[in-house]
This record gives sequence, C-alpha cells and structure tokens, in this order.
Amino acid sequence: MTASSIVPQANEEQTHSTMMAWRVHQFGSPEVMKFERVPRPEPDPGEVLVKVAAAGVGPWDGWIRSGKSALPQPLPLTLGSDISGQIVAMGPGDTELRAGDQVFGVTNSRFIGAYAEYAVASAGMVSSKPTSLSHVEAASVPVIAVTAWQALFDHAQLKAGQTVVIHGAAGNVGSYAVQLAHLAGVQTIATVSTGDISIARSLGANTVIDYRTQRFEEEVRNADAVIDLVGGETQERSFEVLRRGGKLISAVSRPDQDLATRHGVEAAFFLVNVTSQYLTKIARFIDDGKLRTKVGAVFPLADAREAHLILERVRPQPKGKIVLDVGAR
Repeated sequence: MTASSIVPQANEEQTHSTMMAWRVHQFGSPEVMKFERVPRPEPDPGEVLVKVAAAGVGPWDGWIRSGKSALPQPLPLTLGSDISGQIVAMGPGDTELRAGDQVFGVTNSRFIGAYAEYAVASAGMVSSKPTSLSHVEAASVPVIAVTAWQALFDHAQLKAGQTVVIHGAAGNVGSYAVQLAHLAGVQTIATVSTGDISIARSLGANTVIDYRTQRFEEEVRNADAVIDLVGGETQERSFEVLRRGGKLISAVSRPDQDLATRHGVEAAFFLVNVTSQYLTKIARFIDDGKLRTKVGAVFPLADAREAHLILERVRPQPKGKIVLDVGAR
C-alpha cells in the first residue's frame, strides 16, 4: 500500500471518530469561544448519541460561557443545550428510543454539549420531534416551552378561570406562556412594549398593557399569579398586583422574600427541568396546531460566535429564538 493511499484512510478514520464543536476553555466574552475538532462522544448508560441537525441558542448559554451559570461548570466544556436531530447510537439500558429516531430536547442537566456535530443527551430529556416542524424549528422549542409550562402549571398552579400577569409576554418564554395560559382557560394580562401589542393579542392575551406608556400596578389588582420573565424593578412592582395568597414565579431572579411576606404572597425562582414527558405534551400541542413557534435568526454552526454577539446585544435582537443550523456549511 502506498503512502498516498494511507493518508485519505487515516483522515477518514479521524473524521469518523472526531467532530467540530464550540468549546470554552476559560470563561469570558464571545471571543473565548473556540471552534475545535474534538473526539466524538460515546453514550453512557441512559444516554443517546444524537447527530445534531440544529441547536438552539439561549441566554443561559451566554451565562455559562461567561461563568455566571447557576450550576457548577467545570472547564473545558462544549456550549449549548437545545437540540434536534437523529439518534445514531444508544448507551446501555432500557429506553423506548431507538437508533434512527428523530428527536428534540436538551442534552443534560448542566445544559452543555449541543453546539457540535454530535451530542450525547440523557434519554430522559429528549422525545420524538414534532413531525410538523423542521429540525431548526424544533431546536427552538425545548427550554423555553417547558419553562413556560412549568412556570404556569407546576409552580403557579394556575387553573381555568384564574388570572395571570405575564411580563415579557412577547419574548421567547413569554410567547409560549401566553399561548399555554390561553389554551388552559386562564385569563392572561400581558405586559409588552408598544411594538409587540398586536403580537401578544394574536397569541391569545385577554388584556395587553404597554409598559412604556402604562404602569401595570395601576391597571391590575388581585391577580392569582405573576410570571416574571423580566426581573429587576418590574419584579418588585409585581407584588402590588397580586391577591393575598397569590404567587410570583420568576424564571430570571430570586424574589425578595421580605416583600412577599409583607404582601401575603408566595414568591419563588425556579430552574427549568426538561423531561421527555413535558416535551411529548408540547410536541402534541404543536402538531395539533395549538402552539406556534418563532425562529428569529438562523446561523450555520461555524457562526455560533455571531449568535453570542446577539446575546450580548452587540448585534440587533431578532424577534424569536436564535438557532444554529448544524447541517449548514
């Protein structure tokens, strides 16, 4: 065998056993992100290996990259959590999933590993992809849709006929929260900026408040719950609109417990827990035409740093979720 025939074979083996991924070796700005060739991961028991077709980009990816994650994140790491793609290998253990299945979901509880050509995912954190969505659309869904569901129904425990105030209602999580509340018969008061009033109404909000021209605490009284997707001063003012015994649920920051006690309400911050069961319910709503998704910007995998410049507001903000198209070149 000649040397020239050995080289392509060696390159082919390396390509099969390795992959391109966005790695972080030190925390910092988007400049710390490195697009590198790394070993292709192998699934352990209870895991699946997914050939990634698309990966979602969210604020939590920026927090992890900059060292502000709520969870310990040993370095180096591969960024990203939301994925959609095809299972190509299975770790040992019983699961309903099979190689060849088209799935969507998140990688693991640390929210890392998705900005890559292949990703290992916990079998309990993925589910069959909605058949009505492309992989790019499906990758936009998992974290934000499950966050909205858990805020409304697990933490606020809202029921039909009750009233909820949703701050940031035209944002990625807020858009799902408005739709899911509407589907459940919950009366929805949405706070948005002037340009998003028609969007909030189209998603099913019963009342829309323009926070630029109105103070929501002067418009609302005795709400059963507030879903806070904004934080800061908006969160503090939200205690005034709740009935006694109401709930303030935040997905962004820990509420002031002294304020909660003073107003006679419950107030909690939560981290989303994405599981197959929630993903299956959401996929069913999507395929039944009851939930709308919105992709705001799509980049090829090689341009993930550009997506993080959007997260840092260095680039203009799209309306909708940012997604990496891993199949794009």
